[in-house]
Amino acid sequence: MTQITRDGISRIHEQIAGHVRPTPVIEAAGAMLKLECLQHAGSFKPRGAFANILTRQVPAAGLVAASGGNHGAAVAYAAARMGHRAKIFVPEISSPAKIALIRRLGGDVVVTGAEYAEALAASERYREEAGAMTIHAYDATETIAGQGSVGLEFEAQADLDTVLVAVGGGGLIGGIAAWYAGRVKVVAVEPDTSCCLHAALAAGAPVDVQVGGVAADSLGARSLGNLAFDIARAHVAESVLVTDEAISQAQIWCWHHLNLAVEPGGATALSALLSGRYQPRSGERVGVVMCGSNVDLARLGAAAVV
Repeated sequence: MTQITRDGISRIHEQIAGHVRPTPVIEAAGAMLKLECLQHAGSFKPRGAFANILTRQVPAAGLVAASGGNHGAAVAYAAARMGHRAKIFVPEISSPAKIALIRRLGGDVVVTGAEYAEALAASERYREEAGAMTIHAYDATETIAGQGSVGLEFEAQADLDTVLVAVGGGGLIGGIAAWYAGRVKVVAVEPDTSCCLHAALAAGAPVDVQVGGVAADSLGARSLGNLAFDIARAHVAESVLVTDEAISQAQIWCWHHLNLAVEPGGATALSALLSGRYQPRSGERVGVVMCGSNVDLARLGAAAVV
């Protein structure tokens, strides 16, 4: 696959359909929420992982991936389902809960480097030495097309004017924006402490940014993927930044109002709506992708106590 098109996303969706969970949509907070946080391995990421495994030749050395946590869990899950080995490189900022999840799903975890970019470099060295197949977390056509199946499903489930999508390296918003292709307004939502898409759009090309904040383990990409940038420049209508406090409050709101435990990255898109950083016009039909649930439950529970 060389281009990410609606036809390509449809074909990928057909191939991965037996391996991923069609996630539900509920109405809350004046919007339609796509609960991709209920996907296998706790995030949307298995869609891209299976898209790679089912369309590429996996070598005997197995799979390798670099991840803040969720992508690694997805690759470990998909690899185990398909009978492959998986070595996952994660940075030191990854949460212990996510590292434990990757191991529980069968991944061989290596913790290395302070940020995702350093874990990625280590994974590439391993690929060269061992001959394993890399599944990139966001900057690969198969990955983005797999994540685009979220948009395909969402369109079938809800009639929307606008979709809010959290952004890390750009795989999810790249796939969703490629699917809607301007027919629905796609809004990027990022923490103001990790905002590589916002910076890329301002600079006219992907640039390195500082990474930090409560959602860094899932949205902390130092630079936007090149493929996602090209799609975003064509099909992302607006870029919104939210504070760590707004993200944390959205997490607590989800627990109190929906009995739903989501990680900071999973609450980021909704936080734009709840905090007023994105204000819908009258009658606007808004959708929100709730993208991850791999949260430290003890920390969430302590924060949610009134």
